[in-house]
Amino acid sequence: MQKFKRIVAFGLSLLALLITMFYFFQEKLIFLPTTLPQDYTYSFDGDFEEVFINAADGARLNALHFKVKNPKGLILYFHGNAGDLSRWGEIVAPFTELGYEVLVMDYRTYGKSTGKLSEEALHKDAQLFYDYALRKFNEDEIIVFGRSLGASIATKVASNNHPKKLILETPFYNLKDVAKERFPFLPIKLMLKYTFNSSDFIKKVTAPVRILHGTEDEVVSYESGRKLYDSIPNESKRFYTIEKGKHNDLATFPSYWQAIKTELED
Repeated sequence: MQKFKRIVAFGLSLLALLITMFYFFQEKLIFLPTTLPQDYTYSFDGDFEEVFINAADGARLNALHFKVKNPKGLILYFHGNAGDLSRWGEIVAPFTELGYEVLVMDYRTYGKSTGKLSEEALHKDAQLFYDYALRKFNEDEIIVFGRSLGASIATKVASNNHPKKLILETPFYNLKDVAKERFPFLPIKLMLKYTFNSSDFIKKVTAPVRILHGTEDEVVSYESGRKLYDSIPNESKRFYTIEKGKHNDLATFPSYWQAIKTELED
């Protein structure tokens, strides 16, 4: 009996330690930034401009604006939770070949962007770049595009505005949904300081919604993306299944680019 009690006590202590570590270090699990020196020089093919916007709290936010002649419109792109614009610039640049300009920002603590991270701050920053886009394009020429974590930020932006379309790549239902899949033994609901509640945001989106998700996504499950899609009250919605697609390789599938071309030509 004493041995059993010791085992139970050890298990409870270990669980308490895991809960404590998750609570205090969850930001490092959610956000995986890489930083760039302020004098870093970006190098990409094609025409682009480096943009800086100052937030009300003093944060300085860095972005890249890829340009084309006679653009069909602008894609406001919100990237995933890892890396910086030196990587994401390469990922978004191909959209210009389809006739669209692209504006992509680095979140606070990413790349050259500064400021203190919080979910509220990230949403406010995203709106600053939507407002910047409105100075260049009419709202019916702006497509909001979000990938992974950025899909939640994009959905929030679209819920507060009226873009032409909202495109989400590998989105999740909400962050709790992802965390529960990863850590089913933890009281996630009580622990998460970040919610990224896409399932609530999307109820207020009036623009057409398009979702692309791979069936073998190991980071955000295909089921989570389908769950988000099913929660959309807006009748103008479409789901593209990328068979055998994982989280970071959808752009290697012809079916992905066919879907993108269909949506950008629509």
